[in-house]
Amino acid sequence: MNIFQDILENQKQDFNKLSIHPLQTWEWGEFRKKTGIKVIRRGRVENKKLVESYQLTLHKIPHTKFNIGYLPKGNIPSENMLNDLDQIGKENNCIFIQLEPNIEKLQMLNDQYQINQNLELIIGHWSLPQSTHPLFTKHTLVLDLNKTEEEFLKSFSQKTRYNIKLAAKHGIYIKEELNQNSFNIYWEIMQKTTTRQKFYAHTKKYHDLMFQTLSAENERFDRNELQAHLFIGYYNPSKDPILQANQAKDNQPLPLVAWILFTFKDTLYYPYGSSSSEYKNLMASNLMMWEAIKFGKKLNLKSFDMWGSLGENPDPGDPWYGFHKFKLGYNPKLVEFIGSYDLVINKNLYQIYKIADKLRKVYLKIKK
Repeated sequence: MNIFQDILENQKQDFNKLSIHPLQTWEWGEFRKKTGIKVIRRGRVENKKLVESYQLTLHKIPHTKFNIGYLPKGNIPSENMLNDLDQIGKENNCIFIQLEPNIEKLQMLNDQYQINQNLELIIGHWSLPQSTHPLFTKHTLVLDLNKTEEEFLKSFSQKTRYNIKLAAKHGIYIKEELNQNSFNIYWEIMQKTTTRQKFYAHTKKYHDLMFQTLSAENERFDRNELQAHLFIGYYNPSKDPILQANQAKDNQPLPLVAWILFTFKDTLYYPYGSSSSEYKNLMASNLMMWEAIKFGKKLNLKSFDMWGSLGENPDPGDPWYGFHKFKLGYNPKLVEFIGSYDLVINKNLYQIYKIADKLRKVYLKIKK
């Protein structure tokens, strides 16, 4: 029988085998539970074998009894899965469930689904409109790790190669660290970065729970689990081989850049990064990216997903343009996903929600 059922903890390994992205892993679900979010895991069984699964989070709309479901980075759902999601949505007072499949736009569309002229995702008798408020970026940059270090360096832009060498010449070094003090360093730099660049970041509690839940125990690497790896880049001016001794004002290692990387299956991911404004001219972030690439190769991973980017021909005035350009210096491939779609559970409330979301955007624009 093709039925969906709740996934139990003893099915964790089978669940992760079907997951194609960190946000659909068992470990990510456990982390989200700790933040107070309701997590639902369901799977379809054939001949006592799990053949299709999903992980859904429910997000309460303030001051109402209604929720929004979120299913990021899964496969294209089957008609059976959509039937199950619809039932789960009704049971949990969802207005809609937002789906953001981790499927490339250039990937061949099979007979199970298509995108019509109205840009709706059609699966069987289901018609899913495009989301009015996508949460995940539609593009990312992916680097093939199946190259030698020499081949990598040749493929990088001239400026990127120069910046990597500059950071190394000044004695900047990168360390992987797992202790709480290192997390505190990471968070301090993250706060400074978000304040300086004026972008949104989750709270310290969110990042701390994520790090505690996902960090690899005793540096034990397991490619079948989602694991977080914290790297910090340090600079000691007093030991800079280029500076004269009397030029150095500091004699202690200073953390200039801190990243959290994810590993899952054969892919390295770069979801969180921050950098200090101190000694910005020494290009510590460029060296960090190079060390991240070498870290992925050391683990015999196949690709490096840089976790989001702008699309083709980006606007130089976009606040993310500098970050996008930084990633492009490493010569990754631009990947476009098929987009974000809503499985509508309550049609009337969905229309009201869309109007409210438009008004919210207008308000934020005026406020800005």
